Amino acid sequence: MRAGSNWAHRYARWLEDTECGPLHHGRWRLSRRTAFAPGIWSCDLVRDWPDTTLELLCGGGWHGVLPLRPLRAPDTARVKAYRKHARENTLAPVLLWWVSFLDGWLLLDGHDRAAAALAEGTQPVCVELARLPDDADWQASAAEITEAHEQRITRLTAHPAGPHTARQRQALERSYADVLSSLPYDPAATPVFERSSERRRAERPGRTERKIRP
Repeated sequence: MRAGSNWAHRYARWLEDTECGPLHHGRWRLSRRTAFAPGIWSCDLVRDWPDTTLELLCGGGWHGVLPLRPLRAPDTARVKAYRKHARENTLAPVLLWWVSFLDGWLLLDGHDRAAAALAEGTQPVCVELARLPDDADWQASAAEITEAHEQRITRLTAHPAGPHTARQRQALERSYADVLSSLPYDPAATPVFERSSERRRAERPGRTERKIRP
């Protein structure tokens, strides 16, 4: 299974080569995803086919995994072969695509590997594909955040200096740096896809191209 291979780079090549994949022009990130909220791979994993219901939370969103086809039974030949790799920790990762409207993931590749990992009582190893904000968008957000941060620092400076204000300033600076460093890599809204002819025009030289960041 070559679990130690760089699967982010391998998936990046596959996604760039296919004409029917999810990539839209813009910035994308492919990275290992190791932490999930409880229930993502159990009660929030869609198993009912062909019909199912996604229970959206009151605040919007769903936060589960939607396979593109039914997962095979644990005792089928292919899944049984993968279960051995799951027990030996040599199972290759599955590919998830974060879709903002669902507030959840589509399982793009590795359905049998996911079934094998779950049958062995483990969470599948995952590579996550996510759309990132365009440079102009995250830079505009950074400018607004910087302006607000400078205003807070100015108000704090007006107070008498002392240990309390020093700690407040350190906390503000640390929070500002953390937020700013994450802006280019926070998932953006999943775009509405153009028709194939429009996508081809958008990817001609001189137009915005897809950028995928493993």
